[in-house]
Amino acid sequence: MKKLSIIVFLVAANAAFWDVSNAGESQSSRVRAPAVAGQFYPSDAHMLEQAIEKYAEDAVPVTAEKPIALILPHAGYIYSGQICADGYRQAMGQKYDTVVILGTNHTTPAFNKISVYARGAFKTPLGEAKIDETVASALLAKDADCRENIEVHEREHSVEVQVPFIQVFFPSATIVPVIIGDSDLTMCTHFGQVLAQCLKDRRVLIVASSDLSHYPSYKDAVQVDRRTLDAIASMEPASFKSSVKASMGEGIQNLLTCACGEAPILACMTAAKLLGATRGVVLSYANSGDVSVGSQSRVVGYGSVALVGGPGKSTTTTQQGQSMSSAATELQNSEKKLLLAFARETIRRYLTTGTTPLARGFTARLRVPQGAFVTLRKHGELRGCIGRIPADFELGKTVGTMAIEAAFNDLRFSPLTLSEMPDIEIEISALTPMKSIEKAEQIRLGKDGVVMEKAGRSAVFLPQVATEQHWGRDELLDHLCVKAGLPAGSWKKGAKLSVFQAEVFSESEFK
Repeated sequence: MKKLSIIVFLVAANAAFWDVSNAGESQSSRVRAPAVAGQFYPSDAHMLEQAIEKYAEDAVPVTAEKPIALILPHAGYIYSGQICADGYRQAMGQKYDTVVILGTNHTTPAFNKISVYARGAFKTPLGEAKIDETVASALLAKDADCRENIEVHEREHSVEVQVPFIQVFFPSATIVPVIIGDSDLTMCTHFGQVLAQCLKDRRVLIVASSDLSHYPSYKDAVQVDRRTLDAIASMEPASFKSSVKASMGEGIQNLLTCACGEAPILACMTAAKLLGATRGVVLSYANSGDVSVGSQSRVVGYGSVALVGGPGKSTTTTQQGQSMSSAATELQNSEKKLLLAFARETIRRYLTTGTTPLARGFTARLRVPQGAFVTLRKHGELRGCIGRIPADFELGKTVGTMAIEAAFNDLRFSPLTLSEMPDIEIEISALTPMKSIEKAEQIRLGKDGVVMEKAGRSAVFLPQVATEQHWGRDELLDHLCVKAGLPAGSWKKGAKLSVFQAEVFSESEFK
């Protein structure tokens, strides 16, 4: 997750500064400046608004009308922004006067109480979100665990990253930023009870800010996060806490936590039930390994859950599972066009918003693990080409990842610019698995891609390269040697040769 400059979204926030121009002003004029703009989300107002609007367009359909509360992630938008938007989309168009944001404590280890930011405003690139001082003051008055400790808020991102979404989805709403410093069940449930009392008869939305598992493998994260999301949907604080404890006791490698916002979730469950929530609906799930810039070796999980009223049962992750075909059958034209459009949108959105679309909503065929190359050409000339041969990602994810790599990380070229996009043609090569061969004579020019490995070096050419360059077999292999940094002819002795085939298609075929 550190291959691109955008990954700075996940590093710790720089110190924030208080936007107070006159020390003699009242505390109601106090404005908290953004601490993680330009890191967790774009610092440019237009880019930020566009990023959120694009996520809103791609959000899951509304299945939980008028949520009382949402549990949403708080990582860098390029990783968790789509999952966050899935939740806010459920409440879009609703009239909320106030949004209470329950954040967790990442920055002040000694603080184990509840900090309410009670006056003034939170500033983002989109402007100032005013504090609902009436609700904030009531919380401070009614709960002895609440403190007006603004230092706890200075560098904390879990509340801040929610504010731009609120400004876009609910532009007239005020906010109440709260950081809960400890997941003590008694303290959290009591605060939830007080919160419900203070919010009674108001048009409010509660947002509990929490990511899920931290740093296990992709496979382990999916299993652990499903259990955690189901426990959240149960709306039983004690059961949720027991589920987290059980998962942490399984000895899963690199699992640091199941939910970094355990305390906000506990308080949110309690308050939502008292305000009329009867069930939880798991809306969506992904982890950092699902995005175009993410690794699957160490991931962070993200889930979106709505707590709603009315009849019905809680909806869990097991009901949302999608079957995945295991066979890499021939792609349909509609699937080819979908992959090409996704590759273009991934590059374009990275250039315009600093984020990427999540690879989802694809057919079962496009969820089959498969290697692929993405090739970019400008006026017919190569402008970038990078691929991944192992079939360890779903094809849609592979294409998105390789589109980013080809556009920005092919060291033979400068990074692609937005002004070039109209002149770029995208070509995708969906690969079959590699197969070792014994002799160079087994290579079928124009049909086989070739991988040559020797002395710790390797190089690859796609099947179409030999035809495009008018090379014979020996020329192809000589050029492979040079590409690998070896003398021409090195393939003749001690080299390992492998071949694969590719289903190749480009945008020009469908114009």
